[in-house]
Amino acid sequence: MAEVDDAPFSLMSLEDELTCSICLSTFDCPVTTPCGHNFCQDCLLATWKDSYSCPQCRTHFPTKPDLKKNTVLSTVVETFTLRSNKIESSLSREEDKVEKKDVIRCDACMEAVASQTCLTCMASYCEEHLRPHRENPIFRVHQLTEPVGDLFERICPDHHKVMELFCAQHGRLICSLCLQQVHKGCSFMSPEEQRNLKESDLRVKLGLLDGKILKNSSVLSQMKDMQNKLKDSATNRKKALAAEYQQIMDILMQEEREALNAVDQEMESGQTKLRGLMKKFVENIDNMSKAKEDIHKLLSQSKSVAFLQASFNMPPAVNFDPYTPRINLDSKRVKATQDFSFALKQFLISILKRPIETRLPIFQPETFVADSVTSGEGATHASGLKPSSPEPNQQSEPQWPSGNPRPPRSHSPGPGALLKAATKKRQKQIKKPVQFTEEKMGKKNVASSMENLLDFGWDDLKAKCQSAAERRETPETSAIPLNITSAEKRSELLKYGTILTLDPRTAHKRIALTEDFTKASVSDEHTKYPDCPERFAVCSQVLTSKGFSRGRHYWEVRLSSNNFIGIGLAYSSIDRKGPTSRLGRNSQSWCVEWFNVKLSAWHNSSETVLVNPNPKRVGVLLDCEEGTATFYNVADRAYPFHCFVFPFAEAVYPAFWIFSSGSSISLCKLQASEAC
Repeated sequence: MAEVDDAPFSLMSLEDELTCSICLSTFDCPVTTPCGHNFCQDCLLATWKDSYSCPQCRTHFPTKPDLKKNTVLSTVVETFTLRSNKIESSLSREEDKVEKKDVIRCDACMEAVASQTCLTCMASYCEEHLRPHRENPIFRVHQLTEPVGDLFERICPDHHKVMELFCAQHGRLICSLCLQQVHKGCSFMSPEEQRNLKESDLRVKLGLLDGKILKNSSVLSQMKDMQNKLKDSATNRKKALAAEYQQIMDILMQEEREALNAVDQEMESGQTKLRGLMKKFVENIDNMSKAKEDIHKLLSQSKSVAFLQASFNMPPAVNFDPYTPRINLDSKRVKATQDFSFALKQFLISILKRPIETRLPIFQPETFVADSVTSGEGATHASGLKPSSPEPNQQSEPQWPSGNPRPPRSHSPGPGALLKAATKKRQKQIKKPVQFTEEKMGKKNVASSMENLLDFGWDDLKAKCQSAAERRETPETSAIPLNITSAEKRSELLKYGTILTLDPRTAHKRIALTEDFTKASVSDEHTKYPDCPERFAVCSQVLTSKGFSRGRHYWEVRLSSNNFIGIGLAYSSIDRKGPTSRLGRNSQSWCVEWFNVKLSAWHNSSETVLVNPNPKRVGVLLDCEEGTATFYNVADRAYPFHCFVFPFAEAVYPAFWIFSSGSSISLCKLQASEAC
């Protein structure tokens, strides 16, 4: 035990091994069980009442074991305890030393805590030894201050006097003799004044730092918000671009189907001709074979009298000279289709090889024909040219933004010059451009051919595709009658107001219905609707529960935004599963659609670009007797902006398309207060 002071600190690492697992304290009279585990004697005996087992490994002993003190372990525990106490005492002494260093003692008694320091006596005193300075008039001239720990540091090393002044020019403490000698003529002040000035300066700097930190934090927060806005903007742009390119792919797929159908029709026509000729030749062979049998039969009777009297006539097929017809797939239509596909591919390749900044001017026309607007076969879009998906029997023509600058001219004839020539050619073919005039209301509109897509390309491509397609007329369904071209009183429309609710059986799984089935919102998460044949599976659309086939009916819809939303009508027979189930992309539906900043009217894949009033509330008046559906921008009055004219083949249902995540539509409650 005498060598405890020199023992290494390695014993401190054995604290866990010297702890009883029952009381979790250092062993007190440790004993060892037959299984080799150690416990405090009192702790182990306290656990043995009805049975005897090891508390650690649960080994059962049939009889109470004979316990003996573990002397080696007891010695180690005593050594560990002594070392722990010495370490604790040394730590407490070090803490006392630190406290003593911080406390300024009285220089007279060296025990009591100093109350004040005399800069004249250069000593610190407690209250008891400070009495002479307070009571004796001799000490009244002495300068007393708060206790100073670094008293000797305030002694001037040159003159051994208290440095009571601060030299502002040299930035150091000086005594009165320094001011008369080395620092003569320097500006000075008291240490307290210098301390106050320095504290004030540091507080000003602290305030400046706080302000700068606040501004940097604010800018950092704004930059984080900008990051989030950029992400949202990028997401919206990507959705818009995906929709644009999806429509382009739909157009190309439609053209591909038409081209393949043209080849199939030509093949079927050739097959029909060949089947007819083959049938005729088979009949001729049968007739001539029968004639051969008759001849052989007569020859077998050549010695009879009947043979001499018999007559034989050759079948008419003998006079027909058989030939192999020249039937192939090189018809005018098939060749035009193939030439057009090749020319279109070459044109797109040449366009896509250009830098993205130089592509758009190629599509900028020098003139603008009215039929390209009214035919509804091209869609003006903020991002440039966006052709729509045509009908199976209808062609389409591109349109361009009217506000874009014209492309720069060059010495060689560019797309603009070719387009101008093509436009003059089209104007000769069309007697008058189609306009919304009284003579033209309700009449037929002229659709442009897809071959005009190459009119602003190169001459060789244009020459290949001149016979690619022919003009076809389509019935006009979007003319606005004259009797609704002015605003109407909303109270007159409310006479036909009807209550609508959305049908959950038709809602796409992206659409959530709330507020008693009067509000539809779209999100990326699917709602757990049961599968049923009435539900839209491809397009995020929903119909109302009620349809109309007679009378007049009026309802209003509140829009959360004018972007990627469609409002329209649809027959119950509209497709629910295929890509053509989208409103306006089939003959069973009509709709007005906001796509980015563009407003269009759609029916049977035919698009008509409209002036966008950016309404917050849209009213729809359905007149089943007249066969019209009028759309209003509802504000103080009802301002019509489009009307569909169509015959009713069956009951029509109000329909809605919502694409942008977070957007919603709400059916308004039409009451006397006109509150939505």
